[in-house]
Amino acid sequence: MTTPEDPSVPAPPTGETAPDEVSAGAAATLDAAPRNPTTTEPEGSEPPPPDEPEAEIGADETAASPPARLPDGRRLVTLSPADRRRQSRRDFFLFGASAVAAAAAFYAVLPDTTRERILSEGEREFLDSLEARVGLGAKRRENILNRALTFDDDVAEALYSPRRLVRTYRRSDLTPVPNNYAGETPDSDYIPDWKLTVEGLAGGTPATLGIGDLLPRFRRRDQITRLCCVEGWSAIGWWGGFRFAEFLEAFPPEPGARWAKLESSVNLDSDGDPDPYFVSIDLATARHPQTLLATHQNGEPLSVEHGAPLRLLAPMKLGLKNIKAVTRIVYSAAEPPDYWNLQGYSKYDGL
Repeated sequence: MTTPEDPSVPAPPTGETAPDEVSAGAAATLDAAPRNPTTTEPEGSEPPPPDEPEAEIGADETAASPPARLPDGRRLVTLSPADRRRQSRRDFFLFGASAVAAAAAFYAVLPDTTRERILSEGEREFLDSLEARVGLGAKRRENILNRALTFDDDVAEALYSPRRLVRTYRRSDLTPVPNNYAGETPDSDYIPDWKLTVEGLAGGTPATLGIGDLLPRFRRRDQITRLCCVEGWSAIGWWGGFRFAEFLEAFPPEPGARWAKLESSVNLDSDGDPDPYFVSIDLATARHPQTLLATHQNGEPLSVEHGAPLRLLAPMKLGLKNIKAVTRIVYSAAEPPDYWNLQGYSKYDGL
């Protein structure tokens, strides 16, 4: 055996191992390594993470095609054809039931005139008989619709506050106020003989007043507010007049009165025939500081188009409550009828 001291055998370069030492080291390494003929890990690499439990494999998946993963790591499981068919049938029946329920609800709220226009007599009789079987007769249908309207009224009335004021504007914000008479505009011939009758007074005797009796008696107040129409438009107008609250103090209602009916006898329908217009207003709203009996617009006396010589201006109500050309006021304890409410509209009409 040769030794490193033997000058005839060259020493290995620095960093290398002699052949005999390599063989011995390799054998020791193989003996220490796990017996895995298919996998070898390079020295210094990190060990692989532990295997995760396998997700359930659907009927359409195989072990060779693992389930897809979402970005958050969750695995998608493919439904079997039988499961897809069951889900499709369920969705179809649910959609069909929803469509039938929606159609039934829509038919239940249709007015009789609309039903007559879109359905034959036989179809109406069949559907009406179905309604009757489930307890949705004509009277109950009307009660349901009325309750829906009064619910909105109840909410608006509950939110009313005599201390809450509507927004006011500057003169630079004014916009044209349309002449929104439902029928023809009355002729101005009624103005010279115009009178206001007030009934239901505390003294019991009705009062008859001309515009000359009112203007000197009350302080004129001006305000610029928005008038909102149920048809969807609104306008900012400059109105002048006296507060309804001051009128109530000068002409107090009888004890127990809670409502006022305001009527215009000069109102006309679309054919130009007399069609008296009337609204109901609760006295709490009448006493609101922004509720006026208006006599002026834009600093000038009211024109016929806007209700000369006296109209109601209640900006916390829809425009249909803001009656023009008032000729009669009646105080009462019970709520009086209202023109548009008798035709199916709401009656409180608060904003």
